Amino acid sequence: MPIVDYSEIIEARQNIGNAILKTPMVLSQNLSDKTGCEIFLKLEHHQKTGSFKLRGASNAVACLTEEQKRVGVVGVSTGNHGRGLARACRQAGIRCVICMSDLVPQNKLDGIRAEGAEILISGSSQDEAEKAATQLEKEGMVMIPPFDHPQVIAGQGTLGLDVFEQLPELTTAVVPLSGGGLMSGVATALKHKNPDIHIVGVSMQRGAAMYACIQAGKYVEVEELPTLADSLGGGIGEHNTYTFEMVQKLVDEYILVSETDIAEAIRHAYWQERQILEGSGSVALAAILSGKLKPADKTVLFCCGGNIDMSLHHRIVSGENVDLMEAKR
Repeated sequence: MPIVDYSEIIEARQNIGNAILKTPMVLSQNLSDKTGCEIFLKLEHHQKTGSFKLRGASNAVACLTEEQKRVGVVGVSTGNHGRGLARACRQAGIRCVICMSDLVPQNKLDGIRAEGAEILISGSSQDEAEKAATQLEKEGMVMIPPFDHPQVIAGQGTLGLDVFEQLPELTTAVVPLSGGGLMSGVATALKHKNPDIHIVGVSMQRGAAMYACIQAGKYVEVEELPTLADSLGGGIGEHNTYTFEMVQKLVDEYILVSETDIAEAIRHAYWQERQILEGSGSVALAAILSGKLKPADKTVLFCCGGNIDMSLHHRIVSGENVDLMEAKR
């Protein structure tokens, strides 16, 4: 099967250099006391664009030829990939178009526009947005997808390198799982360093496409639904080349969390950890707070995104019940 190997992740780290930050890792005393294990938070939401996506986007852009730079880049995004790709293209002086569905929250649209990219809204699902991007690719632009791309996966894998260097004795890594780009890269890096590290993938219950495909053992269509974890939405692609098989091979355990679990994790992150997380960036916390994850020894929770609309965040941390259809804008 086509895979991204450890050497490509090392190369990606060299490529992205000063484009990214090595984000902090901290011990959660609150969660450690509750569980009797050492629980660490990898604060990747402190990344320059508010999520890990800048890593993969920067590596893919760094690998473009001069001709590809001239014709410009198109991407499909639920928000964070678009922002990372827009930043990477702006720094390289390349035209960038991001195709998105109307489920993407307004604050994420605004963040992408602020980076200088053009936005094309198409339909009510990631799959429909992908069709629009494919059309632009046919017209000559270079497609950099959000996850199923070797250079994107390798770039995301640099996060695994950071984590291992900060905590080489870790026993469990709890990672948000959507299309599998982050998971494929991080798990490749960590398993190379120590094959015994237990890899846990966490998705939301509403529209967990990769999980559904893994359970079926093949690609299946999954309806994309409004969720607090909006950045985890969308399918894995009918012609998925890399991430489906890599996730199948590398992930040891899967957990699905409810919208209530996600809201509680956002609240916990704010009131107990002093961190502002979006829904997709809080699902690892949700797994442990809900009791669905049984941690062991030294566990790292990947907090991977902080691009939440602050009015929505205020309502959640204040304890309000949030209507998902209303919350998406």
